[in-house]
Parts: sequence; structure tokens; C-alpha cells
Amino acid sequence: MDDLLRDLYGDPHPAPGARDRVWRRVTARRRRRRLPWLAIPALAAATLALLLFMNPGRQELSGRSILLSAATSAASSSQDGTYWHVSKLLDGGKSTELWVTRQGRAWKAEQGRVAPITGRSPFSMAGRDLTFDQIQSLPADAAALRERVTAMLPPGSEGLLADALSGLLWTKPSPPWVRAAAYRAMADLPEVRYLGTETDAKGRTGEAFSYGLPTGAERTLIIDPVSSQVLSSVDARGGRTEIVFSAGWTDKGPDLP
Repeated sequence: MDDLLRDLYGDPHPAPGARDRVWRRVTARRRRRRLPWLAIPALAAATLALLLFMNPGRQELSGRSILLSAATSAASSSQDGTYWHVSKLLDGGKSTELWVTRQGRAWKAEQGRVAPITGRSPFSMAGRDLTFDQIQSLPADAAALRERVTAMLPPGSEGLLADALSGLLWTKPSPPWVRAAAYRAMADLPEVRYLGTETDAKGRTGEAFSYGLPTGAERTLIIDPVSSQVLSSVDARGGRTEIVFSAGWTDKGPDLP
């Protein structure tokens, strides 16, 4: 067949610049293959930022995309460390910290004074205690997580689903795959509304999302989709305000007396 084609049309001659174009494509593919997997969340976040800049009016789509981008970042977050640590600032300038080991030992500090937590779990969902092992065993699939969390809520408290899922993002030592599933589940909740880019009380810029509470109050979370960290949680109309300084694993424990 090749000989017949040559007899009819002669030897093929590539178009000008064809070899250079093919070589550029090959080298580009090689570079993509060498891209470190840890760079993927940052690359996804940068791409998302560009899309938002180019399409500022498509808030519904961009809000969901932001939560999915945060899910990608959350899936690659670290869970190395001895203590789960949350540091935050409450209304009126009151600072609190929490340290919890994987074995369940816990300490809480208010205004720098450290005291052990005894008699109950330091974690809860809708008023019900959660153990460290229960949090670790939550499913990694968004639909399954939504179903599990719904089943864990008290009867008649369906309006707490968005808030219960958001608590898995920072108030509890959720594994990376559970935090990612929580972000994906929230992206599919119609009651979670994207408010746009906002600045929290500490001057940090993030993406704001709100949802209603059974009390009638509106709760707003500001998140950093690149790091997947929650920056603040604020309830409307004079409600609770929490400014999150850190929420993650560390080897530095409390300064015990």
C-alpha cells in the first residue's frame, strides 16, 4: 500500500514547521507527566481564579467550582502530628485553643489558661458527642457522607445538615478524604449560597458562603480554597463570631502547668 501511494503521489513532504509543532507537543506532554502531584491543588486554584476573573457574573457556577477546588486541596492536606489543634478568637476578643490526641486526651485553653477536658468528648455534632474514631470512620464519598451525617442528626433537625458538614471542615480532626467529601457535599446543597470574595475581621481575603440555621440566623463561612482552610464563621444579626487562626495537626502540645 505504501509503495502504491508513493507511485501515485511521490514521497510525502511535511508542511513547513510541522516537525517543530510535533516536537513542542511531545515535550509539553512530557512536562505534564513530570508535574508533581502536590502542585495539582495550587494549579487548580489558580485556574479557578482565572475563570472567576473572566466570568465574574456566573456566581452560582463559580461558587460550586470554588468548593470543589477546596475539596481537591483538602484531599492532599497533611494529617501528620501528635495533637489536633484549633486556635480561634471569639466575640469580645476571647481567645480559645483546643488540643486533642489520637487517643482521646484533650485540653482547652481560654485566655492562655490550660485545663484538661474530662467526662465527655471534645467533639460533637448537633449536641451529640463524637469520638475520634467515629470521625475517622466517616465515608469519603460525598453522597455517603451526606447520608451518614443526616442519620446522625436528631429527628427534625434537617436544617442543620449544612452546618454539620461545615463543622467537619475545621472544628473536628476529619481525615483529608472526609474534609474533601464534606466540601463536595456542601457544593451540592441548594441552601449553601456563594456571596463572593470577602475579607474577614483579621483582614484576610477568602470566598464567602452562607446557609441558614434552624434558629433563623444566617451563618457565613469565609474559606481559603487554595489551602482549604476555614478563616472565619460569623452569624448574622449579632450572633456568634469565630475567627480561626489555625485548625490542623501539630507536634506542639499545650503548655501544661
